[in-house]
Amino acid sequence: MTTKIILDTDPGIDDAMAIIFAEAHPEIELKAITCVYGNATIENATHNALFLKQKYNLQADVAKGAAKPIVRPLVGATVVVHGEFGFGDVQAPAELSVVADPRPAYQYIIDALRAEPGEITLVAVGPLTNLALALEAAPDIVPLVKEVVVMGGAFGVNDHRGNVTPYAEANIHDDPHAADMVFGASWPVVIIGLDVTEQSFFTKDYLDRLRDDAGEVGQFIWDISRYYLKFYSEKVGLEGCHVHDPSAIAYVIDPSLFTLREGPVRVVTDGPAEGMTIQKFDKREYMHDEWDSHKPQRVGIAVEDERLLSLYRQTIINYGQNNK
Repeated sequence: MTTKIILDTDPGIDDAMAIIFAEAHPEIELKAITCVYGNATIENATHNALFLKQKYNLQADVAKGAAKPIVRPLVGATVVVHGEFGFGDVQAPAELSVVADPRPAYQYIIDALRAEPGEITLVAVGPLTNLALALEAAPDIVPLVKEVVVMGGAFGVNDHRGNVTPYAEANIHDDPHAADMVFGASWPVVIIGLDVTEQSFFTKDYLDRLRDDAGEVGQFIWDISRYYLKFYSEKVGLEGCHVHDPSAIAYVIDPSLFTLREGPVRVVTDGPAEGMTIQKFDKREYMHDEWDSHKPQRVGIAVEDERLLSLYRQTIINYGQNNK
């Protein structure tokens, strides 16, 4: 049974890995790619999504979304990790034959959910601004969503707490107010954060073998990963990269890969801990509790990393063989 998804993303190297993964797997119907600032500017992010649409003949619509956060100042593109244009050393052609949907991303999301109530999963792997704008404009969409799957946040499990500040993950730090809105809404949310994404690695050898075994798409993933691996080697000390955005797609395909913990989630929206995600997972009643009125959401706390890596590899190889 296929799951229909709208992938909200800021392409981005690992975003491209996730987009291709979603397109490649037969149990996912990639209906749309809604773009947001983050790893790249909104212009570059949208252009990169359109480049992938053209390159792999994706049937998914592409919609341009938010250029900046709801409240906080714009942090700016993550050039040090993803390169000047978002795909490392690979630059999309300036001229493309495909165009974006005329609607802003938040409106595209609203319209799609109203057209297919209860059928669409929103998968967000960038800042959550587009989802928050959709919530603000049309609160009636909350019961229309099948599920919201977010790559973002860090809860201190497996000793993972933050990657852009000591306590904040990049997507949440980029727009903490949006994240607090999305996590606090009464739709079902699954958060696949650093607690699990930093437990899985695309090693140099893994990516080399994917290049050799998955045809042109394996070569493309290898090409864009060069800049990414250079960052990880020089700044993080790893000969490989964490499996961030593809992990959210892996959850949609096979939730049994992950162990989840339930409880309401809040986001710190200012000060030195801005962007920190905190889950209340005890059942205790407190005199003062600003978590208690929020719907319990689920947070990933463990992952079967070898199964996840095998799923990604086999999916990409099959896709490469079918698209020679």
